[in-house]
Amino acid sequence: MEHKEISKAVISRLPRYYRYLGELLELGVERISSNELSSKMKVTASQIRQDLNNFGGFGQQGYGYNVKYLHSEIAKILGIDHNHNMIIIGAGNLGQAIANYSAFEKRGFIIKGIFDVNPRLEGLTVRGVEIRMIDELPEFIKENDIEIAALTIPKAKAKEVAAIVVDAGVKAIWNFAHTDLVVPKDVIVENVHLSESLMRLSYNLSRLENTDKKEK
Repeated sequence: MEHKEISKAVISRLPRYYRYLGELLELGVERISSNELSSKMKVTASQIRQDLNNFGGFGQQGYGYNVKYLHSEIAKILGIDHNHNMIIIGAGNLGQAIANYSAFEKRGFIIKGIFDVNPRLEGLTVRGVEIRMIDELPEFIKENDIEIAALTIPKAKAKEVAAIVVDAGVKAIWNFAHTDLVVPKDVIVENVHLSESLMRLSYNLSRLENTDKKEK
């Protein structure tokens, strides 16, 4: 099959489809139309059909979508139909909060280790996962087939640590450090800037408040 470039907008909607279809499964819903999905997800039925047609469609005219089948197919598209071994680097509040979020395991993201530079944390566990020292990183990554590294560390150390994990074989970095990372083309980086998210929220709040003032 010819490789087709999928837009970021479509990819960003796939987890929402997956989550909502999972909720339908829990309710015992067996099938749903694009119009029904549209009213629930606030995405037009046309957009839903276009999004899913990028991957083959999955629906049947007059029937709609089989919820269980579509849920499993989107899982395959997202790559969460199998497990991904990951580590967390930075055992502070954010790192421990991520480690404590059990839903990651349900999505196939298995936290194998947590790393830090603070010797006082060495040997402690978070949800049964041991905190280790940074100097153990390269060997641990290779021995445990680690695919993903979450960086919850200060930006001053992020580039150095990113280089270490990439050299050890990590192919994907979930970057919470407030800095852009320079990595090889075959390494994927997903940046999570919490402050930028709050600023976007503030911007939209300001627009809403200004609109309300004009209408009064």
